[in-house]
Amino acid sequence: MTALARWHVGPWTARGTRAGEATVPGRRRTADELNFDVVGLARILGRRLSGRDELQVRLWQNELRPTHTRMCGIHTLADPDNARLLHDTAQEALAWLGERAPAGYEFVLTDAVELRPLLELSADVIAVDAVVQLADRPLPAARLATAHVRRSATGDWYAGDAVCNWSGPHATSDDAVAAVRAARNELVEQLRAADREDLASTADRWPAVPIESA
Repeated sequence: MTALARWHVGPWTARGTRAGEATVPGRRRTADELNFDVVGLARILGRRLSGRDELQVRLWQNELRPTHTRMCGIHTLADPDNARLLHDTAQEALAWLGERAPAGYEFVLTDAVELRPLLELSADVIAVDAVVQLADRPLPAARLATAHVRRSATGDWYAGDAVCNWSGPHATSDDAVAAVRAARNELVEQLRAADREDLASTADRWPAVPIESA
């Protein structure tokens, strides 16, 4: 993966209301609001639109988000054809995201856009998150073994997830990566101790430790 750094497994947008479910104002997006979030996520992550398409996005925004403080879960597009266009545009954005998912992961749309590890052990690349999920048991090294490395505003390097740091501060990115690799080695031993050699033997197909410089 190049343009899109892996931030975290799980939802990347707010939750929305599924088809047939009652709306939950203030807590869950309407279907139109969720589709707009999908389009917006792709734009944030680098998807470029034509001038005409950008104008359409602004028109949707004016109707679905009339103010910055508006309550979610109550706004829908008045024109059904416009709503279908938004839905189709969201599907195109989701496909764009799918092409840029990190190796060993996929983007799926449930009631949110989620990044999930692929659980096929015969794949060329197997995410450490997938191994942990398939093990389905406590593994002390799992938290740090699934971490990625990022640089803080102060210049120090940490290993963690989207919101927490599990190791650091480190002086260099190499030091932080070494901490994650050590945890991965521990994870292999813990999998073997749990009689999961099938999972431990995938270690040579785990992706490199993700590094974010921002």
